[in-house]
Amino acid sequence: MAKYTTADFRNIALVGHQSAGKTSLGDAILHVTGQTNRLGDVNTKSSHLDFMDEEKTRGCSIDSALLSVEVKGKLINAVDTPGAPDFLGPAISALAGVETAVCVVSASAGIEVNTRRMMERAATYGLGRIIVINKVDSEPDTSELVQGLQELFGDVCQPVNLPADKGSRVVDCFQNAEGSSDFGSVADAHTALIERIVEADETLMEEYLEKGEIDPARLVGVLSKAITGGSIVPILFMSARQEVGVKEFLDFVADYAPSPVEGFRRTLTGEAGEKVIEPDAGKPFLGQVFKVFSDPRSNIKFSVCRIHAGSIRSDASITIGQERKATRPGQIYKLCGADHLEVDEAVAGDIIAMAKLDTAIGDVLHTGDDGTIPLPPFPTPMFALAIEPKSRADADKVSGALAKFTEEDPCFKADRDPSTKELVIHGIGDLHLRTILSRMKDIFKLEVDTKAPKIPYRETILGTTRDVEYTHKKQTGGAGQFARVFIGMEPNERGAGYEFIDDIFGGAIDQAFRPSVDKGIQSQIKEGVLAGYPVVDVKVRLTDGKTHPVDSKDIAFQIAGREVFKKAFLQCKPILLEPIVHVEVTVPNDKVGDIQGDLASRRGRPEGQQMLPGGLSVISARVPLAEMADYHSRLSSITGGQGSYAMELSHYEAVPGNVQQQIIDAARKEKEAAQSA
Repeated sequence: MAKYTTADFRNIALVGHQSAGKTSLGDAILHVTGQTNRLGDVNTKSSHLDFMDEEKTRGCSIDSALLSVEVKGKLINAVDTPGAPDFLGPAISALAGVETAVCVVSASAGIEVNTRRMMERAATYGLGRIIVINKVDSEPDTSELVQGLQELFGDVCQPVNLPADKGSRVVDCFQNAEGSSDFGSVADAHTALIERIVEADETLMEEYLEKGEIDPARLVGVLSKAITGGSIVPILFMSARQEVGVKEFLDFVADYAPSPVEGFRRTLTGEAGEKVIEPDAGKPFLGQVFKVFSDPRSNIKFSVCRIHAGSIRSDASITIGQERKATRPGQIYKLCGADHLEVDEAVAGDIIAMAKLDTAIGDVLHTGDDGTIPLPPFPTPMFALAIEPKSRADADKVSGALAKFTEEDPCFKADRDPSTKELVIHGIGDLHLRTILSRMKDIFKLEVDTKAPKIPYRETILGTTRDVEYTHKKQTGGAGQFARVFIGMEPNERGAGYEFIDDIFGGAIDQAFRPSVDKGIQSQIKEGVLAGYPVVDVKVRLTDGKTHPVDSKDIAFQIAGREVFKKAFLQCKPILLEPIVHVEVTVPNDKVGDIQGDLASRRGRPEGQQMLPGGLSVISARVPLAEMADYHSRLSSITGGQGSYAMELSHYEAVPGNVQQQIIDAARKEKEAAQSA
């Protein structure tokens, strides 16, 4: 592979909604540049990028895939990301490795939920953005789509080429001010684009206003700067499957997309404070892992790393995060779909993979300063399933498999709920979790039973009490047990958690036994008092007590701590808290009323409605998580499968009194049934 400088790299992530054609674009890039001798096709399961069995079965990307091609002396590293809302994690993590997000929009389907979501996330993170309108050969009204994009994302969205001859070719409207297109006037598009670009440079703006025209050749550097700063979002047209506009897209990326030198700079936060990372190949090596995966053929773990500074060779020694011992990465690879190409060296700005490193997404690899590099924010996985291995002998194996998937997917979590004792997996949606379980069956030969998990309620208090006393006294013939404690209890600030304050003056309780009271209280906090859910946001003061010179011991004060906590808790107006999720539902306009009514029936509080081009609306609401268990199937029923939704944890708030009593009664019956079993 040829040697490239940092300024020669163009790092892009292909993002957008499912079926917009991101993977088809990736396959077309490989074919147009001669990397492959046949055009991959998702529909015939011959894609070079959707190479996993699960992707072929489902007909969509479930993880990101990488490719690299040389165009006009520049190396374009592209990350093809999933577009289904359930697989948002790999799409977001890919943003950490690039300077530019290329949002692919289907000309026929128009603006969809992940179009908006990924455009906004890329902008918030600081990346430049390019829009590709794909499938122009389907003869849609592209002018209406462009107008919709401008309404949603602003007039910064401007075409740099236009479809012509029913989508069989594209016409450049940046360098060219003449000609005709399916879209409309090339001259008008040229003028609008030039005016938007010169706004990024005051000198050129003045010259343009004075002369009324400016040579596009003088705008090359300005265009890259404008893309980086977000003052322009270029729109390009193509038909990836017909390979129309693909070469023009690649030329545009090579010429105008920001390089690592020009693009978004990450920051490193360490002991020396926060500093902007200079993409200098001469500095110590610094990189960040943004993708972790196991090769389906060899089961070898690979860490995909964006190099932010310095260079690396296969015989180098690098440090992972704060580890004291350095490690050798062994071979360095460039990835192209399922293929791994060994390289001798890589420099700042490049994207590489290394095998068999013990890393997680977000880990910083370095030979100099240690620290953290912020990742784009990920949504909290709120869709959950409780699972149980079909064979008890498989319990440890299931835990190991889940740990592997947790490493690879930043939006997948697995834990054993301390209050419900259930093994619970958390993801973005039903499809996300069902795909994980399907892969676990195929790869590890492990099957599990699933059910809806118990809701993770929390217990807390509204009132205050003082001088609550409990005495633990036990005589067993030999040495006895004795502990007497007095506590006060009050609410702590929401989110502050549990706080223990030793307010004893003198030696009413020996110093050695005071931590025992705290330990006993903490054990009860995990078990709860009202309905068996963890207690949060309480402040406990140990105010008095008594110690026996012979019978007092650690276990006695732990028991006294537990019992006095329960006694005081019930005197402080105890309540249950429930998780509230922020829900965004995207549906056809004619279904808005039905959806709003359904959300209201789930104790939902509406927060707004946004109209999208293409006959869609986004409804925002906050709804108790307990009311969302069957929402996936209900939404599908109401909209005939045309609706989608996403939810993230918003906050916890008090459960209504009538609902609280139902939860407490159900918990009591369950406990009684378990004791009698």
